[in-house]
Amino acid sequence: MSTNKAITKLNSNNQIKSKHRVSNHGEVFTHEKEVNGMLDLVKNETERLDSRFLEPACGTGNFLVEVLGRKLSVLKKKYRKSQPEYEKYGVIVISSLYGIDLLEDNVEECRERLLEIFAKDYRAIFKQDVNNKYVDVLKFILSKNVVCGDALTMKDDKGKPLILSEWSMPYNDARIKRKEYSYKDIFSPTLLWSFTTDSDTGERVILPNVFKDHPLVNYMGLANNG
Repeated sequence: MSTNKAITKLNSNNQIKSKHRVSNHGEVFTHEKEVNGMLDLVKNETERLDSRFLEPACGTGNFLVEVLGRKLSVLKKKYRKSQPEYEKYGVIVISSLYGIDLLEDNVEECRERLLEIFAKDYRAIFKQDVNNKYVDVLKFILSKNVVCGDALTMKDDKGKPLILSEWSMPYNDARIKRKEYSYKDIFSPTLLWSFTTDSDTGERVILPNVFKDHPLVNYMGLANNG
């Protein structure tokens, strides 16, 4: 099913794509009013550019789209006069959004919706100065953050452990650090967790072991992985 057809179906029936999908997968999308009502309970977090959100049954991204919209309002207000700053903090915004869904077409549509919303504002603000390679960077990050799998079994669509990436920019420049963690390890604390120092607060905390540690790179280099 193409994304355009999926969007058309969803719009025409509001909260479902088809009765078949409801019956087979229990797929019912949360209405915008309910989404905003729940997000208002954590309003301050939705307006923090680096505050991370995970939707473990993301569907086509209704929650994540609303979170992105709120973060973009802050991003535009603070950084629209500086393209380098806007792009850097834009990476932080996109890398803070995570989704998991059982159905591949939902995952693809969720990624596309988030990218399209960000790119539309980015192009409207910077017009002829838009860097298309930068948009590819965001696309790559979304391909790692919005994934196909089952949040209950904690496995991906191939039956392997679900893996999520943590992104950080520790030196307040264009360099980005990526660490991969097993979803199961994140949400099922074990004795394999280790003590470390929180990079933001300096406090001693317990974190799951890193599944894969990637080297520090300029974030524009991520476009080469797409």
